[in-house]
Amino acid sequence: MTDTDSATARPALRRTLPIAGAALAAVLLVVVGGTADGGTGAAEAGPTGTTVTGPLCDLLPAGAEPGNPASLADQPAGEALRWIPVLTTFEAAVRATGLAEELTREVTILAPTDDAFAGKFSRTNLDELLLRDTDELRGLLRDHLVAGALPVAGLVAAGTVTTVAGTRLTVTGVGPGARLGDQAETVCADYRAGAARIHVINEVLGDLPTTAGQDDDGHPAH
Repeated sequence: MTDTDSATARPALRRTLPIAGAALAAVLLVVVGGTADGGTGAAEAGPTGTTVTGPLCDLLPAGAEPGNPASLADQPAGEALRWIPVLTTFEAAVRATGLAEELTREVTILAPTDDAFAGKFSRTNLDELLLRDTDELRGLLRDHLVAGALPVAGLVAAGTVTTVAGTRLTVTGVGPGARLGDQAETVCADYRAGAARIHVINEVLGDLPTTAGQDDDGHPAH
């Protein structure tokens, strides 16, 4: 997989991230990479004071870097996802399923990281979802969407939310973030993107079976 020209290149992440699956490599336009640095867990960017919160925020674009939170606020959510380097798998899934149009509405997007997808699905399973089982993948993505653009504080205040797919999630506060049922927590919350809010989470929601660690025949890898 090779980098595209500078007009479509993603910002560099401050640590190297694994990308799982040949299909994902085909769908994605670029590879992200870099090194990590420390920080406070909150990033403020640009004159609008757009602030995102969570332990992963320190590793993501901030300040005047391309992809900083303020720079994404006026972009459609489908485009903004391309500039959050830990969401390459989720963004590829949005494109593979043609779901970008649904993200132009007032919607809360609970977007799992690349590591979350790698911890949920085997490489073969993820390839199948991206290339062939796109209806199933679309259903999975809709379990990560909530009608209305809710900040993380709004999710916590609501106590429960129902995804577009119809799954009811209990929401509790965890520091400045939120825990979603017993499955996931926000790790960098409150990106604004057009009419949407994007919250990066650390686990894949929904009820698809976990296949990570299985070989290509569906048996446990040795």
